[in-house]
Amino acid sequence: MVCINAVMHIMNDRVTRGARRRRDHSPELKRELVARSLQPGASVSAIALEAGINANLLFTWRRAHHAAVSQAPWSPAQALLPVTIEAPQDPELAAAMPALAAAAARANTGTIEINIGGARVRLCGAVDDATVRCVLQSLRSAA
Repeated sequence: MVCINAVMHIMNDRVTRGARRRRDHSPELKRELVARSLQPGASVSAIALEAGINANLLFTWRRAHHAAVSQAPWSPAQALLPVTIEAPQDPELAAAMPALAAAAARANTGTIEINIGGARVRLCGAVDDATVRCVLQSLRSAA
């Protein structure tokens, strides 16, 4: 019994002294590794292994980065994207185009807002079935 108490005392002594401490990584290292891991085709596991850290830690840093970026104040450079309009390839979509033009000519009477994966589509005015169907088909084909 004395032997077990001595062992427990030694183990407790190690715990209270904090023999092992977490590593403190610099913000520069975190930014550099996150930036590398966000490159197309980058392997998070390979980058973490090369840096000597656990891949889960790098994934945690990536989530924190994403949260910080999505909470950033609005900037026109982040929000404005070039847009090109092309004729629809789908015959059903092409047939719906006159109905879309007619719906656009009507007065504004309401708004439908669709949030999908961080994108927001807002349909304003008198929105008919053909318009909603066209928008949803376009979103499906873009995904």
